[in-house]
Amino acid sequence: MKPLVKHLSVLFLTLCAGNLAGQNFYKEKVSRDNILTIGVGPSFAYLDNGGQYRELSFEIKPSISVALTKKLTPTFDLRTTVGYQYISSGGNPSYTVRDAWYEDFASFTAKGPVYYFDLIPSVNLIRFNNHMHRSLVNLYGGLGLGVLHSKTEQTKSFESEEVPTEHKITTGYVPVRAGLSFKIGPYSDIAGEGTMMWTFTDNLDGNVGFNKYGDHLFQAQIVYRRYFVPKEKD
Repeated sequence: MKPLVKHLSVLFLTLCAGNLAGQNFYKEKVSRDNILTIGVGPSFAYLDNGGQYRELSFEIKPSISVALTKKLTPTFDLRTTVGYQYISSGGNPSYTVRDAWYEDFASFTAKGPVYYFDLIPSVNLIRFNNHMHRSLVNLYGGLGLGVLHSKTEQTKSFESEEVPTEHKITTGYVPVRAGLSFKIGPYSDIAGEGTMMWTFTDNLDGNVGFNKYGDHLFQAQIVYRRYFVPKEKD
């Protein structure tokens, strides 16, 4: 009797293990086509009073982003990003430049937070149908449209006793974003990501027309990407 019970027990456990393996295999066939992204890293703003960029004399400030990406096809994704970047004037402008700013009643300094939202269709260089079949390394990127809101404190001189005034501006921008991702698990990637936010204004800093171009933002972030499916499909 004992050998029979032993054999039946082994058979039962084998069937259970096979059933669980089959269930897990079936579960992974359902592609995780949604990606939660969290990024953090240094950033800077290209401003009229931002500094001497050729001499690398400008302020580096933090940036944070959170994004949701929907996989549309093996090649194309649609990504929605919200984030924060701190901008600040910097450098040491010459007295000739200061005199020009003074004559134009332009801001000498500007600093404060920028909040942004954008939507980007992006391309995966290496196509994949299922999250389990993605490559160890992939390159992705795209451009889209966004809107940002800045809230800066500005001064019209470098005098320490001057009380800054607050200025707000909301404007559109074209985000250009690209990243290099590395697979670190079945559902997770780590990526290095760069973003340029080409704005439609030259007045984030209260100093208009000193540079050839408008005011633009740049970011370099370390990004964690997590693949998931909505709970009702889990």
